[in-house]
Amino acid sequence: MDKELKNRAFRKSVGLSGVVTTLILLVVAVLLAAVVSHYATALTLTRSQTEEVRLSKERVWVNTTGAAAAFKLQNVGGRDILIEGVIVRNIECDWSDLYYCRVPSGSTMSGEMNITSPSRLTGGNVTIEGRTYKRANADIPLVSGGVLLFYIKGLTNIRSEDIGTNVGISVCTNNSQYITDCRVESATRQ
Repeated sequence: MDKELKNRAFRKSVGLSGVVTTLILLVVAVLLAAVVSHYATALTLTRSQTEEVRLSKERVWVNTTGAAAAFKLQNVGGRDILIEGVIVRNIECDWSDLYYCRVPSGSTMSGEMNITSPSRLTGGNVTIEGRTYKRANADIPLVSGGVLLFYIKGLTNIRSEDIGTNVGISVCTNNSQYITDCRVESATRQ
């Protein structure tokens, strides 16, 4: 009999009751759901503020005095960006060869970007089509929704023989690289 009493006492003291087991399972399920919910929310919020850049109005001209390029850059993403460099035909441009103009918010750009001679790009500031372009000297910040217009001189890797061929223009930011192609045009006026 003593043995049977010990077994009953042992069985009662071993294991958890049904109520406690159910509570533990509920708590674990709620905690797991909270972790998944937090992860999904954090992922959604970081993705909604991504970096996105659009390049447009890209052009490259060449004549006997040299080559120049131009393009419009729009920050259409949800966060500010930092432009760390521009590459034309696989060669990084020197900051001293890069001129930029900030387009005021709410204004529109009329006309095409056009320059007849790369030799016009000299000095600290250059006025082209009524806009003043500033010579770059370091990384260029651009706010979300902002627009920059660029002119580049000193493209020694583009010659008159390249007229009609495609050339790649890349803009490097602190998080990504944005690439577009355009055809080399003659800058010679008739």
